Amino acid sequence: MTSNLRLPALAAAALLAGCATPGDYPSLAQRPAERVQGAFTPDDADPQPLVPVLPSADLVARLTQLEREARTAHGEFVEATPAARQRAERAGPVASDSWAAAQVALADLDSIRSRVAIALAELDSLWVDATLEAGPRDAIGAVRRTVEALVAQEDAVLAQLRGRV
Repeated sequence: MTSNLRLPALAAAALLAGCATPGDYPSLAQRPAERVQGAFTPDDADPQPLVPVLPSADLVARLTQLEREARTAHGEFVEATPAARQRAERAGPVASDSWAAAQVALADLDSIRSRVAIALAELDSLWVDATLEAGPRDAIGAVRRTVEALVAQEDAVLAQLRGRV
């Protein structure tokens, strides 16, 4: 078995010895072609002003529909919040009936919130597409910010109620 180990050890030693042989190797110093020469100057041309892209009628209709859906769902969320708040305040120990009722009320609010979040996700997708294709980002962004604010309000309410349960 020792003779089997000698051969790989001798081969490795021979390979390593080849790396240490003296010779005439090229310098690793920076070559003249690698040095930066000249100066970078900005282009003299005046930048073209960005022309705002107007949204198509289909896009305006879709944005209106998404905002309407989000506002409708948010209205339902606001209506359901007082009952959920009462159940959260009355929640007893974990696994009690009052605790379970509070959990169901929070799940109902989460379900309503998800409808608003779906509208936001679609607006995000439209906004990304408009960004990549130089489309009407401003029109999409305005509706997106509105729906994003609705989701943030709902998240704050849910966080507060979850803290009570």
